[in-house]
Amino acid sequence: MTPKSGGTRSGREGGRSLKARVKTARKRSLSSTLWLERQLNDPYVSRARLEGFRSRAAFKLTEIDDKYHLLKSGQRIVDLGAAPGGWSQVAAKRVGAAEGKGRVVGIDLLDIDPIPGVDFAIMDFNAPDAPERLKQILGGPADGVLSDMAANATGHRKTDHLRIVALAELAAEFAGDVLSPGGFFLAKVLQGGTEGDLLASLKRDFAKVHHVKPTASRADSAELYVLATGFRRARD
Repeated sequence: MTPKSGGTRSGREGGRSLKARVKTARKRSLSSTLWLERQLNDPYVSRARLEGFRSRAAFKLTEIDDKYHLLKSGQRIVDLGAAPGGWSQVAAKRVGAAEGKGRVVGIDLLDIDPIPGVDFAIMDFNAPDAPERLKQILGGPADGVLSDMAANATGHRKTDHLRIVALAELAAEFAGDVLSPGGFFLAKVLQGGTEGDLLASLKRDFAKVHHVKPTASRADSAELYVLATGFRRARD
């Protein structure tokens, strides 16, 4: 139907915003209501549904890879904290895992519904035998380690920052045990100044280290990614 004014649509009809609003239910907290409202109005959530991705996070990895060309046909890739599988989906497509050209292994403590071309393993990547088990599943050392892991938020910014950086440090240790020379490591961190030790170790072990903020990350989020390329140090 043509608008009565004859003009272009402005996103408001009859003076009412088209933005979805969610009423606060009796058993739903205000923070949960705001989160749900944000999800309903997030264009990346809608795109993920339309394009068959399991999470909006898939677009973060897509954007980073489009810029840095990390994922290549035939590579062996590890996805740490893989649930629900959005990053594994992107990695599998780009390395040709479903066609048998590459391998993707997703590791998590949770069970994950199957994805074509992805092997999922329920394990603690921090367990002493995890690196060797992983290389057995992959059929050799990894070309890249991905980590979009985040600890459950406490609401205290400094505490949350310390916890997510600690996870990234553990992931970097694991990467050092499984990567082949020239491999890459990509992990979520938060903006701030408490990741000095992590950056120092990455600069020691990799040729280049970057911070990346994909546009698919929410603008109001402190989320940031650290990317290290050109692995050059084999662990003893």
